[in-house]
Amino acid sequence: MFEASIDRGLPKPELYRDLAKSLESLLEGETDPIANLANASGLLSEALEGINWCGFYLLRSGELVLGPFQGKPACVRIALGQGVCGTAAAKRQTLVVPDVEAFPGHIACDAASRSEIVVPILEGGTLRGVLDVDAPERNRFDEEDRAGLEEFVRVLIPRVAWERV
Repeated sequence: MFEASIDRGLPKPELYRDLAKSLESLLEGETDPIANLANASGLLSEALEGINWCGFYLLRSGELVLGPFQGKPACVRIALGQGVCGTAAAKRQTLVVPDVEAFPGHIACDAASRSEIVVPILEGGTLRGVLDVDAPERNRFDEEDRAGLEEFVRVLIPRVAWERV
């Protein structure tokens, strides 16, 4: 059985380095894409303090569809260009939103969320979905979170059989 030994007290760059290494170990030898995405969201949920939701939206038939996650039930479908997830996917760039209430068109899946970070998942230039992380406090995410979660996604991409998702 895998057990992550991530020290939440580390400075963010070190925490995210440990998180990426833990993800590699956790997914080693497993080929099922849903299992790997579920474990990736579980790992993030355990490692990151001050969050209330984390998980994946997967691109299917031109829209984002809810995938494995940790947190309260969430919106099932999000159109590209809509809300933080759809905007990050359409722009193909990470969005750090310090105050979701100030984001035009924010989709409130969990009324407790106040800040959000969304990282597009691009496999060889093909959009596969997004990683979405929400927090109940404003200004929870910064550039260190952006860099760390982008690295987390880079480690994840080759470990998921995206054509089977």
